[in-house]
Amino acid sequence: MSDTELILSFQEEGNIGSFETLVNRYKEKVFTSILFFVKDSYLAEDLFQDVFIKIIDTLRNKRYAEEGKFLPWALRIAHNLCVDHFRKIKRTPAIRTSDDKDIFEVLQLTEEGPDSKLVRGQSHERVRRMLDLLPEEQREIIILRHYANMSFKEIAQITNCSINTALGRMRYGLINMRKMMLEKQIAL
Repeated sequence: MSDTELILSFQEEGNIGSFETLVNRYKEKVFTSILFFVKDSYLAEDLFQDVFIKIIDTLRNKRYAEEGKFLPWALRIAHNLCVDHFRKIKRTPAIRTSDDKDIFEVLQLTEEGPDSKLVRGQSHERVRRMLDLLPEEQREIIILRHYANMSFKEIAQITNCSINTALGRMRYGLINMRKMMLEKQIAL
């Protein structure tokens, strides 16, 4: 079934299976894009759930009008929730230790399991570190393009910029990553 058919089945018939199919179809792309923005798997899981709660509310209230564009719409919601989260953090003072570290960076609340360690490969970690060093606009475009598999048209809509601006940010982001690899002699 197409996304539109699944949405109509959920809205009109209350078919939960249709909604589950939609979630399963796109959960990896939505979660990955959130994770690359927030860089914390627990926070990404919370935001991921918030995204789909918001989607359910919108679909149930029949306010969804993005026919045939479910994934870009879901990613736009995810992006907006990530931005809202960071805005809220900026208003919340951080608790610092005596050596000026954020208390949540120091505390290890749960031990990382062996499966989590396997998932995080060395090359992925290096790419993430390089992404972190990029300007926010360039990092955002690369994440949406490579990890969420979005078109530049969709990226332009989500980030409120022109397609040419999105293309330029992508180009400069990749150029900057290549420079970092050469300067720091990083091999992937």
